[in-house]
Amino acid sequence: MPYPVENLLRRPYELYSGMALFTLAASTVAISYACIPFGPVPDQALPVAGIMSAYAAWRAWKGWRLVRYKRGLRKLPVFQLGLEEIPHSTEAYYVGKGFLWDARHVQRLIMAREPRFAHLSRPGRLHDRARALELRAENAGIDLRRYTSRDAWWNPARPLPQVGGDPLLHAVGLWEGEKEVWFDMSARGGHTLVLGTTGVGKTRFLELQVTQDIRRGDTVIAFDPKGDAALLKRMYTEAKRAGRLDRFYVFHLGFPELSARYNPVGEFSRVTEIATRITNQLPQEGEGANFAQFVWGFVNSMSRALVALGRKASYQDILRYASDIEPLVVDYCAAWLDREPQAAGWRKDLESREINPKSFDRALQTRSIPVLKIIDYIRDKGLYDPVAHSLIKIISFEQSFWNKLVASLIPLLEKLTTGRVGALLSPDYADPDDPRPIFDWEGILRGGGIVYVGLDSLSDYEVAGAVGNSMFSDLTSLAGRIYKDVQAGGAAIRKCSVHADEFNELIGDEFVPLLNKSRGAGFQVTVYTQTWSDIEARIGNKAKAGQIGGNLNSVFMLRVKNIETAEILTKQLGKVRVDTLTPVTGANDASSIEDFEDFSSKNEDRVNRQEVDLLTAADLTSLPKGQAYAYVEGRLYKLRLPLPDPADEEAMPTSLAHMVREMARRHDLEDDGIESEGLVVAANEERGVAVQGKGRGW
Repeated sequence: MPYPVENLLRRPYELYSGMALFTLAASTVAISYACIPFGPVPDQALPVAGIMSAYAAWRAWKGWRLVRYKRGLRKLPVFQLGLEEIPHSTEAYYVGKGFLWDARHVQRLIMAREPRFAHLSRPGRLHDRARALELRAENAGIDLRRYTSRDAWWNPARPLPQVGGDPLLHAVGLWEGEKEVWFDMSARGGHTLVLGTTGVGKTRFLELQVTQDIRRGDTVIAFDPKGDAALLKRMYTEAKRAGRLDRFYVFHLGFPELSARYNPVGEFSRVTEIATRITNQLPQEGEGANFAQFVWGFVNSMSRALVALGRKASYQDILRYASDIEPLVVDYCAAWLDREPQAAGWRKDLESREINPKSFDRALQTRSIPVLKIIDYIRDKGLYDPVAHSLIKIISFEQSFWNKLVASLIPLLEKLTTGRVGALLSPDYADPDDPRPIFDWEGILRGGGIVYVGLDSLSDYEVAGAVGNSMFSDLTSLAGRIYKDVQAGGAAIRKCSVHADEFNELIGDEFVPLLNKSRGAGFQVTVYTQTWSDIEARIGNKAKAGQIGGNLNSVFMLRVKNIETAEILTKQLGKVRVDTLTPVTGANDASSIEDFEDFSSKNEDRVNRQEVDLLTAADLTSLPKGQAYAYVEGRLYKLRLPLPDPADEEAMPTSLAHMVREMARRHDLEDDGIESEGLVVAANEERGVAVQGKGRGW
């Protein structure tokens, strides 16, 4: 019969009874054989001794479980997986070792935190004295750590793992034992949120998931604003192992000579997306919101003209015409009038047309004569074209208003088009001498590509945010096109796993439709950030941030430092009932002098039941490194995340190895003086990939 209140921290009395039974069994056998000279051994002696030994072993095993459980309250072994040991499946994804968290674990946690059991989870005196001795020896010039800190079974003073936090949070589940935890791939389609402060394992968890996605055959896109060298090495290594190296791309703003090229505004479903992607980076509050709307209309007019002329829009083109729009007005109007039946012979008409600039509005009087001639001709003939009309309206603005209009746009575009980054984001499609490939998201998805996106946000936060946001807008547009195609009966393409580290630096308004609609297009998005406040601050609207959170159905929460962030998980959970044992002792004097009793006493244990939270915010702020709670498909799990072995840098080609070393040291490639173009060519030759113009590579 089970005890009313489970107590796994009591003395292991089972060991005592087991030892007694073993002794009794051994004595039975010994006495039986000692009696051989006096007669035959009783037939019952050996079976009885065997039964007692079996029962003793069972009791000893139960006692040993208690001892092992209490030892585990203080220390857990390091959980590391080699490259070959990382499992993968087409139907599920692996997250580590753990157990389903329920009321039993809350009960054990409450008991283990009682003062009388506090010594079980704290380092012992021998451990503390060894650490103090190491420090004193270091001051004396003696290195004792090679002996006292060695992680060996014979060293009782070895240090505990440097993971911090409260070891009880996972240890309370070790009574039943850990198991490998897998979640169904359908949960990934609902998108995933991973929260955790700096240095607790978010990026390593990203590595684990990216590894499985590549082995599964998914299209994989990883956004890395900070620049994590280990993640890049992992993706390259896994792409090589999977035989997909010809579809592996590296885009990195900090290493433009070694990076693939990408045009953030070159692909779209609707031409209006170009203006949206650019103006999303402008101030959207107060007076800035009004100017952002004017700028949107201005950029949209230029974009429509460029597309109508058959040109692929780029940041460089938008900057050029934002500074001087007259050449675009002339080019577009010439192309339009050439195909307009009512404008036959317009070129001869313009040559012979005499105009007086003072006859135009004051804002137009400063414009060039060719532009004024075209405007005069269009008005004189009564011709109309919506794009031409919007362009003419723009150049009709007063100069003071024009300056205000482009005051915030031009500085942003100059940042995106200056130096080597400009050539990266505004690629020359016609240059056959540039070995760097040009990619677009539709080609990546249909070809099953693997893309590492390094945004170098530590060097230029604004440029990194603008490029990352534009990439997400592009992906949102593509997801919409694929979704429509699938709904119309088109063939579905392979799954696309998008991982966004430091998500708060990338997010924009367009991310809500990406989460809403992308599941039907095969997208499964996993976002990583430190606090939910970062998301709200980036969006600038708590309701919109709530929309995003509502579309992230699975939550993995590592250690966080913000109570509001912890409550994202804890508020989704209910309460559970736990039992507490209260000892009660009482004594009463006898009330009658005729009785022989002088007093009466009683001792009892009362079981009290109370409701407590299944998980508290304080628990989430005290998690050890590499541990997490996962709320997936309405169930709460406690996890230990594996630490993947680092990928081998020596197996990488020269250019990528150089990039990885520079990323690790956080140096700027500009000061290094490396002949980057030669490295790119050498790297591609090493792979046997011919690089010309748009050829694949990194």
